[in-house]
Amino acid sequence: MAGEGGLHPAVLAVKEHLARGREKLRKQHAFGSPGVQVCRAMSDLFDEVVLRLWEVAIAELGEAARTALASRVVAVAHSGYGRREMAPYSDLDVMLLHDFPTDLPVLQLSRPFSQLLYDTGIDIGYSVRPLESIGKVILSDGVIYTSLAESRFLAGSEARFRRFQAIMTATNRANTKRLFGLIEEARREERIKYGETVYLLQPNVKRSRGGLREIQFLRWIGYCVHGLRSPEELGEMGWLMQADVVRLREAREYLLQLRNELHFHAGRVNDTLERSEQLRIATEHPQPPIDGLHPVEIFMREYFQHTSDVRDVVAHFTENSRPRSLWQRIIEPLASHQMENDFLVGPGGVAVKRSKMAKVQGDVGEVLRLLDLANLHDKRIEQTTWESIRRAMSEHPPLDPARPLPPAVAKQFLLLMSQPGRLGQLLRSLHALRVLEQIIPGFRHARGLLQFNDYHKYTVDEHSLRAIEALTDLVSNHGPAGEVYRQIRSKRTVHLAALLHDLGKGYPEDHSEVGRQMAEEAAERLYLSEAEAETLVYLVHKHLLMSHVAQRLDITDDQVVAQFARDVGSLQNLQMLYVLTYADLAAVGPGVLNDWKLRLLTDLYNQTKRMLTSDSPDAGSQARLQLRRKALLKAAEQKEDQAWWQDQIQNLPVGCMFGRPLEEIVEELDRLRTLPHRQAVAWGRYLPERKAVEYTVGTYEEIAPGIFHRLTGALTSQRQRILSAEIHTLAGGMVLDRFYVDDPDYGDRPPADQIEKVSQVLLAALATDQEKPPVFRRTWQGREEVAAAAVQTMPTRVAFDNTSAANQTVLSIFAYDRMGLLYAITRRLFELRLSVRVAKIGTHLDQVVDVFYVVDEDGQKIEDNDRLEEIERQMIAAIDDCNAA
Repeated sequence: MAGEGGLHPAVLAVKEHLARGREKLRKQHAFGSPGVQVCRAMSDLFDEVVLRLWEVAIAELGEAARTALASRVVAVAHSGYGRREMAPYSDLDVMLLHDFPTDLPVLQLSRPFSQLLYDTGIDIGYSVRPLESIGKVILSDGVIYTSLAESRFLAGSEARFRRFQAIMTATNRANTKRLFGLIEEARREERIKYGETVYLLQPNVKRSRGGLREIQFLRWIGYCVHGLRSPEELGEMGWLMQADVVRLREAREYLLQLRNELHFHAGRVNDTLERSEQLRIATEHPQPPIDGLHPVEIFMREYFQHTSDVRDVVAHFTENSRPRSLWQRIIEPLASHQMENDFLVGPGGVAVKRSKMAKVQGDVGEVLRLLDLANLHDKRIEQTTWESIRRAMSEHPPLDPARPLPPAVAKQFLLLMSQPGRLGQLLRSLHALRVLEQIIPGFRHARGLLQFNDYHKYTVDEHSLRAIEALTDLVSNHGPAGEVYRQIRSKRTVHLAALLHDLGKGYPEDHSEVGRQMAEEAAERLYLSEAEAETLVYLVHKHLLMSHVAQRLDITDDQVVAQFARDVGSLQNLQMLYVLTYADLAAVGPGVLNDWKLRLLTDLYNQTKRMLTSDSPDAGSQARLQLRRKALLKAAEQKEDQAWWQDQIQNLPVGCMFGRPLEEIVEELDRLRTLPHRQAVAWGRYLPERKAVEYTVGTYEEIAPGIFHRLTGALTSQRQRILSAEIHTLAGGMVLDRFYVDDPDYGDRPPADQIEKVSQVLLAALATDQEKPPVFRRTWQGREEVAAAAVQTMPTRVAFDNTSAANQTVLSIFAYDRMGLLYAITRRLFELRLSVRVAKIGTHLDQVVDVFYVVDEDGQKIEDNDRLEEIERQMIAAIDDCNAA
């Protein structure tokens, strides 16, 4: 029979029934029905669809086929459908099991039944399997095992379903260790794909770390090892703490309701909590306000708190359930030796002696003793010991943050903070126990606190712990940062600074100022000496200073470096600030601390160190410049037109003299020597150490008005992402502009013909007096950029600095990045009759911090307040016009 569109009448009927049912459940969800309730009702709705089509497929068989198949085939729901945890647009997993030697006899039922299911338009996961193959199949594939571990009878032979359950149970018992490994490997691969950390900017609520899949993973481990799936059953048998059962139940309800919201709003499968969805949900379902936080940050804080709970509970349960070998159970205790009377250190880790467990449980000072021992020996804490501590701490009253910290606790915490070892991992454990916030109260506010921008990838607490890990990893780092870190004698001060540096976020005031107050309180709470307290407060208060100077100011200007050196004050502060800045950038997110930024920081460190250790920094600086000029003259002594070389090298800007070999500088100048007036030359090269293409343009000032903004427009029109720019005015009216760009059309090194093409576009931009605005292809604005534009929360800002540079005004622009932004900014600077002497372009994922050293048309600083206010208005207007375009 065929109905509308060639579909079976039964399919048309169930599609209509499914649409009505979904709409009814959508309304129930909108009125606040619990996520579990909606998912179960959705599963019941799918049951009605599947069973109706099963009846149709059975009814259309011949009498003999019905009789032959009725007692030998069973329809089984599995995976999420088997759990009765169906989101509105989840896929439907159905399996036909039979006891025939091959699938052939079942095809007369399987084919029409599967076709009816597919015709509904539901995403179907469908399989046909002989019963006797089940044991072999689940031992070969962890994904199949986890899917079939969540199975439920639908229709057909109940006896065959009971046989299937018996096979699963028997295979579990005989192969627990092997199946445990398969489950763990399958989940590990999925986490790598969808997010190994809880603190993703746009997490997948089902598959990312701490999401629904993590709770399902616990069910699979529970079934594999203990024969129990639900957290409630595992709690009753003592395999989970009751507090953990509650945390999992609350997280599951929260995540199911959130996933239902994503599905219903999209009208399709959507498990990714994108930024636009975060903003929408936070707006439509507001939480009580918190000063200093946007509604979306409050929403994501709740999300991260739930997923962090899931991660911690599941990690502990997994370790407690892990099958242990005979060697681990019997031999390992014999190989352990006693330490400090209370502890045992063995091949597998550090443990508390059974007779001393009561002494350690619930005592923060004793727990810190244990962690310090683990850190000193660089060993993990044995799981049974940690689980006992964890259970006791959940019932023990916390330390009162309003009262002084017990001196013994402060002493043990400082001992822990003194050694790199496993410090990051152990602090994570303290944070999971909610003990870290008892010692450093600011960590309570930082838990799950996300700064809603694309620059910071992690919550404040996760970022702080990653900064600690980045610091301690420097022990084995062979670069300059590793060398400096190893030179620091008292590492606990910089470790404390890394832990505290961002805890001031999430308040209305500037986070560095709030952080300074928190550092003062922490120093008093930990009984630090006056000198160490002063250093700690300085590092936390000024943790952005070195990055700011290196990335935004002209560090070839000795005045800039001298001012930074005066602020830092001592070599010890410089060393600590350098490695803290390194760790801070490394902990922001993948790729944020690139070779380029590290080189800038290291150059600034070396120049500042030279000033701090010199008897006469100014004299030393001048001597360095004179030596470099003499070396350049020596390298060019065989060149023609020595008068020209003398003039150029004696007037060469400092920024042109360092950072590249002498021979390169001479070769570059030689290209310009014979360049006719009103002409230009351009070339490019790929720099693997910077992972960027360097484009250099040499010309004369009179070639065309607005050279710099013409070149930025030309590069942007060719889809080149400008990372940085240098502008140099040479003797005789010559101009040397250099750009470092990323070419997103090529994963790594662009081909030579592409570099040549861009070079020619740069020349063409200067070839006429009549400027033609560049065209920025709209196709470049992809889905991510459109989504990001909808959730911009930070205002555009323009700032002026007339103290950092001797002869220029430093103009800084903070804005969200978008196509053509840099061209709009530089064009407006030209229209305002401002000349750009130095430009530092910084793009941090979705935000830019562009810094320009500018002078007016007379070559002077801009110090008139009315003029500065006009420039600010004009720049903001240019950026707004660009955003509206």
